Amino acid sequence: MMLHRPTATRVGTLAGHRDAVYALAGGPGSDQVFSGSADGMVVGWNSADPEADGELLAQVENSVYALRELPARGLLLLGHNFQGVQVLDLQTKTLAFATALPPVAIFDLVYAESRQRLYCALGDGTLAVLRGSDFQLEHLLRLSQKSLRCLALHEGRAELAVGSSDWQTYVLDLDSLAVKSTLTEATNSVFTLAYSPAGDYLLAAGRDAHLRRYHATAGYPLADAVVAHMYAINHLAFSADGRYLASCSLDKSIKLWDPASLALLRVLDRARAAGHGTSVNKLVWPGAQQRLVSCSDDRSLAVWQVAVSSE
Repeated sequence: MMLHRPTATRVGTLAGHRDAVYALAGGPGSDQVFSGSADGMVVGWNSADPEADGELLAQVENSVYALRELPARGLLLLGHNFQGVQVLDLQTKTLAFATALPPVAIFDLVYAESRQRLYCALGDGTLAVLRGSDFQLEHLLRLSQKSLRCLALHEGRAELAVGSSDWQTYVLDLDSLAVKSTLTEATNSVFTLAYSPAGDYLLAAGRDAHLRRYHATAGYPLADAVVAHMYAINHLAFSADGRYLASCSLDKSIKLWDPASLALLRVLDRARAAGHGTSVNKLVWPGAQQRLVSCSDDRSLAVWQVAVSSE
């Protein structure tokens, strides 16, 4: 099958953070994107209008590594490191809920609509589960002696995948939180996980710079592994239509992949595409215009227009 390599053009820079930007939130239903940084700033942006200024939504005491938007409820959830989860009402710009958690870093947040539960990956190896109605703590589960670094949720499979600094990925039953599978192929910390849109594969990457694909519907055998970047892979994100998988890395680059074959389609770096000059930390595909937004240690967000090319 012939692969059509997409073009990707940097169409804007979103600037205003005063320190490294670690967290992004947003989705295909809106052009709005949210970012969180090491200086505790949480900012809202319009990816369809990269020239517009961002809106400061919150200034918290510590760094923010994790954000999650609940668009149907008009809420933005933020992991305030060493303080807990704080919930912003985006309409009133006020704090709706605040829940204290163990005083450690919060590396990732995912929300199960069908269960009305928020799952939080904590730096002490604990998975925290909060009720969606009032965001009160319901359960703490110690999975590892090392940090839990990332989460991936597939509600159709009723599964939650958890990547850890102990080099393992744990696949949990979403309801019982029992460990169904443990994936051990990584040779260093697992920083990012993503289910394919159909739920047939789970992709994992991290400090060892390998991109691994596991066959979820066959019990999680390793299907593919590629050396995807020069240094640690920080995040993976599928485009809304499932056509592209994007990865970003400590090596300062973003790469676009064909999800079916893991063929490399495009590299976005400083030399070839006016990319970031430092580590690229998170990615999100907002709106319906096939736009990709990235954030970096360089304190900025970049907006990329991705288009299919016939080359």
